[in-house]
Amino acid sequence: MTGVLNTVDQRTNLVGENRLELLLFKLNSRQIFAINVFKVKEVIKMPTLTKMPGSHNHITGVASLRGEPVPVIDLRRAIGFPPSRGHEEEEQNLIVTEYNRTTQGFLVGQVRNIINTAWTEIQPPPKTAGRANYLTAITHIKEQEQIQIVEIIDVEKVLAEIIDYDVSISEEVLDRELLDNMHGRKVLIVDDSTTARNQVKGTLSQLGLEIIECRDGMEAHNLLKSWCDQGKKVTDEILLMITDAEMPEMDGYRLTYEIRNDARMSDLYITLNTSLSGSFNEAMVKKVGCDRFISKFQPDLLVEVAQDRLRQLLSATK
Repeated sequence: MTGVLNTVDQRTNLVGENRLELLLFKLNSRQIFAINVFKVKEVIKMPTLTKMPGSHNHITGVASLRGEPVPVIDLRRAIGFPPSRGHEEEEQNLIVTEYNRTTQGFLVGQVRNIINTAWTEIQPPPKTAGRANYLTAITHIKEQEQIQIVEIIDVEKVLAEIIDYDVSISEEVLDRELLDNMHGRKVLIVDDSTTARNQVKGTLSQLGLEIIECRDGMEAHNLLKSWCDQGKKVTDEILLMITDAEMPEMDGYRLTYEIRNDARMSDLYITLNTSLSGSFNEAMVKKVGCDRFISKFQPDLLVEVAQDRLRQLLSATK
């Protein structure tokens, strides 16, 4: 199984190239699913689990991995599939991931391989799939002369239904002297996960900020360009932009690169807000030109970023 992840250490070369690697797997079903390799720590055969009385019904137990307790989420159940038939021949594997500064394992079936693809090949799920689906995107692979759909899981939605993410703001963080100046200003949120966008929106709207939402980097870039083409100054339209890293069509790194290389919008304040590895992203923030990096989901830090940016603007006008 370790052979599946042999290329993980090389994945940083993809950053800024609008490319990604996907780990493909099944859930003892015909469909092929995927998650970004960036978020995968390891893949192992299903270990012995310890039951957790009173835990969420999607958590099937806790695995001890090198002395660290890791909750194990039955991904098949979490995305609304009927229970597995439980045949002894069914393959069971554990994909250990790091999201939002927490480690968790996902119980899956067969783990297949890693594919390298471009974000331009990643598409949003069909609108007819409805709001309740657990996908952020889909892509396609060719197998035995046939085109297969690969469904990319919205892990943030899965986790949000298990973990209670609090959007309240600590009193000591809130600068009430800024609230009057904050009211009515706009922030652009760019994220392919509806859950993630709602978390940021629920936090910043408490400051009186108005939220503009885009589902991917391409949509955001087109919006910014349209303002510029109309003769508008982007920094007059929005206080700042908060973007995810991984998104269909154009990722957050490429989005930042395009903005920094367009003189009409190059001074836009950009914060990368992602569930990907913090130490890795700190380096990438400098490489592509983001102003700040926040690992999801930290309401107080989101507020601090918005307040710091407003202070910058106010001091510049004095």
